Amino acid sequence: MPPIRKKDPLKSTQDEGKVELAISDLKNGRIRSIREAARIYMVARTTLQDRMKGVPYRQITRANNHKLSQSEEDLLVKWVLDLTKRGLQPRHFLVRNMANYLLSQHGDQRVGDKWVYNLVQRRPEIESKFSRKYNYERAKCEDPKIIQGHFDRVRDIISEYGILPEDIYNFDETGFAMGLCATAKVITGSDRYAQPKLLQPGNREWVTAIEATNSTGWALPSYVIFKAKKNVRLGWFDELPDDWRINIRDNGWTTDQIGLEWLKTHFIPLTSGRTLGTYICMPPHSSHLLQPLDVGCFAVLKRYYGQLVEQRMRLGFNHIDKIDFLTAFPQARTVAYKAQTIRNSFAATGLVPFNPDRVLQHLNIQLKTPTPPPSRSSNTASSCLQTPQNIRQFVRQSTTINKRINKRTGSLNQNEEINQAVIRLSKAYEILANDALLVRKENRDLRAAHEKEKQKRKRSNKQIFY
Repeated sequence: MPPIRKKDPLKSTQDEGKVELAISDLKNGRIRSIREAARIYMVARTTLQDRMKGVPYRQITRANNHKLSQSEEDLLVKWVLDLTKRGLQPRHFLVRNMANYLLSQHGDQRVGDKWVYNLVQRRPEIESKFSRKYNYERAKCEDPKIIQGHFDRVRDIISEYGILPEDIYNFDETGFAMGLCATAKVITGSDRYAQPKLLQPGNREWVTAIEATNSTGWALPSYVIFKAKKNVRLGWFDELPDDWRINIRDNGWTTDQIGLEWLKTHFIPLTSGRTLGTYICMPPHSSHLLQPLDVGCFAVLKRYYGQLVEQRMRLGFNHIDKIDFLTAFPQARTVAYKAQTIRNSFAATGLVPFNPDRVLQHLNIQLKTPTPPPSRSSNTASSCLQTPQNIRQFVRQSTTINKRINKRTGSLNQNEEINQAVIRLSKAYEILANDALLVRKENRDLRAAHEKEKQKRKRSNKQIFY
């Protein structure tokens, strides 16, 4: 594995500036020997000897397997990190294509098949991982402004109605395919090559459960909706607690009517003696961040239910019916709805105790490239100590260098400072030029995609009738 670079690039540039000044004095006869020049400028004698023999600065030429210059590679890594912030992490071939595009400006060079792998190994800022599918609607609603708006509404409602933390509830629905187990890690023989297959009943009949929890750690009895046409069998209630409720629907899903019925006949009667009860509005597609049930309870509920189904399958039962579900489901609820788990869920969503930062600190996807912050003003003395990052800094540093050249007295410190500033200006120009190159490439791709979209819209909308 190539070593990770730990050398300070600024110090490396400063040392190279000293070497250049030493070489200049040796060639002009101001200093007679390499040993004396190395002592005066405090640089390595062997490095100075190599430069006098024509060996170029490695930071410029780089190793043979580093086909991009340092600034080009830095820019490519910056491009990857920018896409990552927007939830658009590039695949290996896209990074390779962008590297080849940068190389195409110098000739016909191309990077090898393992170039991206080597890039990842030597750059600690990036890493190769398996991607996870993420719904765009969810990502779009993870804007900190939208989430902060949710917490502002929660705070206003709590303040307006004087709601105590003990009187805050969360309710949500979750669905089950009765006979399916979740994918899980299992122990198998080491001689198996393919993924092990786990037998399961496979009954995909859908069941919906409406659940509600209180911030103190209390869970309301479950309200289960089965797929059925007309009648509810009395046998379904034999093993159920008295306060559980069952409803039916032709597909096992909930509806607005069922939700209203749950509110009137289940939630209000069970909570009227213990809570004020109030509705809390939440942005869409964000329940995975803001609803305690989604954050802390449902995953445990489904995982443990899947384990019970799997256990029944191992005992030789290859079918899961409604009575089997009603036997396993209450056991899974007992594990999922522990008081401490519920309280932790309300804390993780920033509701009780009220702490929006618990959620906002996890928002790391920006669908649009953020506007870079304006550069801070700096005095003339420090303006030459940093590489310019934009045109304004570039012009300011150029002006400073011109002034210092006009006032040059020939001291070693001023010569060294001017030389370093010129090196940084050259690096800044290369960075800006490559940055413009990437922007031009993305702009060209966007124009091509937009043109295809225009052509698609121009296609005939006429319909053929037979």
